[in-house]
Amino acid sequence: MTLVFATHNPNKLKELQALVPDFIQLKSLTDIGCTEEIIEDAPTIEGNALLKARFIKQKYNLDCFADDTGLEVAALNGEPGVYSARYAGEQKNADDNMKKLLKALQDTRNRKARFKTVIALSLNNKEYTFEGICNGAITEEKMGDSGFGYDPIFRPETYWETFAEMPLALKNSIGHRGKAVQKLVDFLKEKL
Repeated sequence: MTLVFATHNPNKLKELQALVPDFIQLKSLTDIGCTEEIIEDAPTIEGNALLKARFIKQKYNLDCFADDTGLEVAALNGEPGVYSARYAGEQKNADDNMKKLLKALQDTRNRKARFKTVIALSLNNKEYTFEGICNGAITEEKMGDSGFGYDPIFRPETYWETFAEMPLALKNSIGHRGKAVQKLVDFLKEKL
């Protein structure tokens, strides 16, 4: 079975291909020749994932799934949330985003946060969503050089390392995206 994963990000594609069983082959937006920017203007993480999946299904008529992820920080009333990728501006720069977040929390002891991923699947003209959450805390400085996004400043509950310090297999097994993907995979195994 081939599914389009609505991303151009090779890191995300690699991460997801490692999580899905061998009978599912993933193609990226680049693989199907999609060069348009898919506008993510929904007010929720789930809404943005659905927008992307619907775009691919309508334009290319391919079964697909899309994800959207947000980092929700308790002391900031859930920010950056749906705006996580562009928290510090439309240039979507991970270092700028982390700097802005660390500055916003510099005088705050409550550093609780959670990553939330929603996957929207468009399969056989039906839509499904799957959610994964990973609770943790924001560190006071960047640590580690693996991963992407906010990984160097997010430490999951019960771990001393940030996502950026962990091996990919461990991050996948405990992380928000891994949990959402596992729900997707379990669903696909039942359906097929």
